[in-house]
Amino acid sequence: MNDKQTSTATVKPIKTISTVWFIPLIAVFIGCWMLYYQWSNEGAEITINFATAEGMEAGKTKIKSRNVDIGEVSKIQLDENGSGVIVTAKVKKSAERFLVDDSMFWVVSPQISHAGISGLSTLISGVYIEISPGKSDIETYEYIALKSPPITPVGTPGLHITLNSDDQFAYSKGDPIIYKGLTVGQFEDIYFNFEERVVYYNAFIKAPYHQLITSNTKFWDVSGISLDLNADGISVKTGNFETMLTNGVTFGIPEGMDVGEKIGERSYYDIYANYEAADDERYRSSIEFVVLVSDSIRGLTVGAPVEYRGVQIGKVRSTNLILSRAQDKLIKDDFKIPVLISLQPGRVGLPDNDDGANLMMEQNIHWIKQGLKAVLRTGNILTGSLFVDLQHQKEQPISELAKYDEYAIIPTSSDDFAQITAKAEQFMDNLNSLPLEHLGENANQLMLEVSQTALELQGVSKSLNSLLNQVEQEQISSQLTTTLAGINALTSDLSSGSKGYEDLRVTLKTLTATMNELKPLLNQLKHKPNSLIFNDGETIEPTPTKRSGAQQ
Repeated sequence: MNDKQTSTATVKPIKTISTVWFIPLIAVFIGCWMLYYQWSNEGAEITINFATAEGMEAGKTKIKSRNVDIGEVSKIQLDENGSGVIVTAKVKKSAERFLVDDSMFWVVSPQISHAGISGLSTLISGVYIEISPGKSDIETYEYIALKSPPITPVGTPGLHITLNSDDQFAYSKGDPIIYKGLTVGQFEDIYFNFEERVVYYNAFIKAPYHQLITSNTKFWDVSGISLDLNADGISVKTGNFETMLTNGVTFGIPEGMDVGEKIGERSYYDIYANYEAADDERYRSSIEFVVLVSDSIRGLTVGAPVEYRGVQIGKVRSTNLILSRAQDKLIKDDFKIPVLISLQPGRVGLPDNDDGANLMMEQNIHWIKQGLKAVLRTGNILTGSLFVDLQHQKEQPISELAKYDEYAIIPTSSDDFAQITAKAEQFMDNLNSLPLEHLGENANQLMLEVSQTALELQGVSKSLNSLLNQVEQEQISSQLTTTLAGINALTSDLSSGSKGYEDLRVTLKTLTATMNELKPLLNQLKHKPNSLIFNDGETIEPTPTKRSGAQQ
C-alpha cells in the first residue's frame, strides 16, 4: 500500500466591500446634500394673475421689495379664459414670510401723473414686479396683481376713512386731502353704489394728522378755484397749488362746535360743496314760515340767508312752494309767490333741539302779531342776489295769523328801493297818460304865431333903426360944430401978441423965480434930511469941488 502525503490549506476571509466604492457613495451623499440644500433654500413658488404681461420675460423679470431682489419670474402663460395671464415665480426662502394674504403685487413701469414721475429706472433695466408685504398671519401662494401701485403701502401709520358724495364733483385715486394748505392724506379707492347712487371713496390720513379727525369733523370740496357770487358779495377760494390742478377736499371743525370724540377705522363722512354747507349741517332743529312775495324773486335762491337786524338766523328752503290749490283764496286778487324759509334756533344761541324750536316759534308768532315783516333786500348790486330781512314795523297789531297750508305766514313789506322804483313807474305811467298829441299840436300852432310875431317885430326894428340913425346923425353934426368953434377961440387966445399969451409968459417967469429960491432949501434937505427939526440956524450950501487936473 502507498502512503499518501496530505497537506492542509490556509483559509483566508474574502473582503466583501472594496474601498473603491466609497468614492461614488461620497458623490451620492454630496449630490443629495446639494439637492436638499437647493430644495431647502429655493423658496416657495407663487402665481400672480395680471391683466397683461407687457414688458415681462420668464427668467429675467425680477420680484423686488424696496429695490432688493427676492424672486424671479419662471413661467408666463394665459389663463383659462384668455382674459389675462398667470405669472409663475419663485421667491427666495428668506422672503417667504412676506407671502401672506394681504400682500400686494404690481408691475413697476415708467409713469407720469400729477403727483410726479416714477419708474424711470425701468427704462434701462426693464419692468419688474414690486411687492408690498402684508401683516396677516395667513399664508397664501396665489395673488391678483394691482393695476397700479397702491397709494398707501401696507403698514403706513395713519387712519383709513370712507368719504361719500352724492354731488356732481368727483375725485380720482391719488387726489389730495389737505388741512390748512398741507397735504395730509390721499384718496385710495373709488366705489359707486348703484342702488344708493352714491360714490364712496376710501381715503387715508397720514400720522400724526389722523389725530385731527373726530366725530365732529366736516369735509368739504376745495377743487380748483371756487368763485362764489351770493348775497354777501364775491369770494374766491382755493385749497393749495395742487388742488388748483386736480380735485381735492379739506376738513375741519366748524367754529363754535366741540372738538368731538375720537373715531375708529373706516368711519363714514359726507363731502359738502363748501364750508358754508358743512357749517349749516350742524344745525339740526328748525322751524318753517311762508313769505308771500308780490315782487319779483329773481335773484333769490335756495340757501339765501334770512337775517334779523344783520344776524343770520336761517335760510331759504324753497322759492316756489306750491302746496295746495286750496290756498287760492290767499292769492286770488294778486298772485303772490310763496317762499318757504327756515329759522334755526341754534344760530341765535337757543338750544338746538325741540325745546329751542318751540321757544323760537312762540317768540316769532308774538313778533308777527306785533308787526314783524319780511322784506326782500338786495345783498349784492353786482350780482343782484337777494336775501330775506325780518324787521319790526309800527303797525296795528293783529290777533290771528294767516296760514299757507300748515305754515304760518310772515307778512311782507317792500323795501325802500322797491318803493322808489314803484313811484318812478307810477310817475312814468302818469307821464304817459298825458295828452301829448294835443299838446304837440297846440305847441306847433303857438310856434307859428311866435314866428309871425317875430317877423313883424323884425320889420318894426328896421324902421326904428333907420329913424334913430337919422336923429343921431343930426345931433353929432351940431355937437361937432360947437366943438370946432371952441377950438378956434382957444387958439386965437393963445396966439402970439394976444393977451392970453402974455399972461402965460408972466406966469412961467414967476414960477421959475420961485423954484430958484427953493433950490438951497432942497439941497439942504437932500444932504441933511433932519435939518428942519435940528437946525442950528445956518444954511449949508455945498461948495463946488475942483476938478482933477484943472489949473490953479
